Amino acid sequence: MKRLTLIIAAGLLCLGMTSANAQDDQDARSMADLLRLIEQGQARDSQESRQREAAFAQAKNRQQSLLNQSRAERTRQENVSSQLEQQFEDNQQRIITARQALDERLGALKELFGVLQTVSGDTQGVFNSSLTNIQYPNRGEFLTALGSKMAGASSLASIEDIERLWLMLQQEVAESGRVVRFSNTVTKADGQTEEMEVVRIGLFNIVNENGYLKYENGALSELGRQPEGRYTGTTSDLMDSNGGEDVTLGVDVTRGTILGLLVESPTIKDRIEQGGIVGYCIIALGIVGLLIAIWRWFGLSGDSRKVAAQLKRETASTDNPLGRVLAAYESNRGADTETIELKLSEAALKEMPGLTKGLLFIKVVSAVAPLMGLLGTVTGMIKTFQVITLYGAGDPKMMAGGISQALMTTVLGLVVAIPMVLLHTVVSGQSRKIINILQSQSAGLVAQHSERKG
Repeated sequence: MKRLTLIIAAGLLCLGMTSANAQDDQDARSMADLLRLIEQGQARDSQESRQREAAFAQAKNRQQSLLNQSRAERTRQENVSSQLEQQFEDNQQRIITARQALDERLGALKELFGVLQTVSGDTQGVFNSSLTNIQYPNRGEFLTALGSKMAGASSLASIEDIERLWLMLQQEVAESGRVVRFSNTVTKADGQTEEMEVVRIGLFNIVNENGYLKYENGALSELGRQPEGRYTGTTSDLMDSNGGEDVTLGVDVTRGTILGLLVESPTIKDRIEQGGIVGYCIIALGIVGLLIAIWRWFGLSGDSRKVAAQLKRETASTDNPLGRVLAAYESNRGADTETIELKLSEAALKEMPGLTKGLLFIKVVSAVAPLMGLLGTVTGMIKTFQVITLYGAGDPKMMAGGISQALMTTVLGLVVAIPMVLLHTVVSGQSRKIINILQSQSAGLVAQHSERKG
């Protein structure tokens, strides 16, 4: 009974999986109907299996046919490849034979054409960097075609090609000694382009009304910064000349190398800016000290002339230090010697502040300026070490700012200190000269008064 139940369950499962057109919702009413349904499902499965086997067999036959065709095609292609390899070898042999024949026929001309190829390549490089390329921009096309022709060995240069290359070289030589004026597009320093008149000086420089120009990649542009005024002044004279007069012009025979160095070299303003805040403080201190030194020099020079004039006069004048000392003696002529000595000393001491005024400040400036330069040196080196700590010492440009500040502040300090020392020496010398005159005259008056009283 259990076996029968299992068979029935298996039949129902097969019936539900393989019979798509059967009515799944219809329940079997009897055992006979159930068996009939199972037999129908087995029949359908057998039929489908036979159809699939037939399809597989047909496909197998077709694949075998395709395989046979592929093998036949491979054999044919291998035969074609063998023929092409043989043809390639034959062609290589023909090329070798033709080249040998060409070399034999060329003879000495082969060396000539080799030199011609070398010259055309070198000439193209020269023309690309030459200022004459602005006026003759199409020369490179011919030289490129000539070089390709000679390198390919498939054709030879004609007499006309050789003559044209010779004429180009002669033209370059002739243009190297000419000063030519023409119009061309120039890129200005602000990035704007403008058609303006330019003058080419041989193969060395090209200028316009604003100064020297830079030639790069077939275009002209103004320099970001022109050299010193003594150079740009000569370019203005050249632009204003009519060609019939001699003009002195600074020509860079290195075709831009020296000019580039002049442009890159820092000006006095750039060097002062490199000193930073410390450099500006040193300059301000030096200017103040210089003004005071000039003021005291003029004042003491005037006092020295007045004192010299007072020495020649018999009467005392109060417009000079010596005259005021003599006036003090005249007002106390009847007093005793000690009183006269004290009065003259007092009068001389009153003149001292006016004669030594400002000298101490000049001396202080001459001493403080190098110390401030040393301060700038220390701060610049600290900045340099900070840059090295952050970025390393691989790039010297990163350290240039700190080193420039360190060196420039020292230079500025010395530049201020040295003149201040000299000015202090001159001014203090004039002051001591007047003070010595006052002291000597006071001592003479005391001695003269003592002789009279005695």
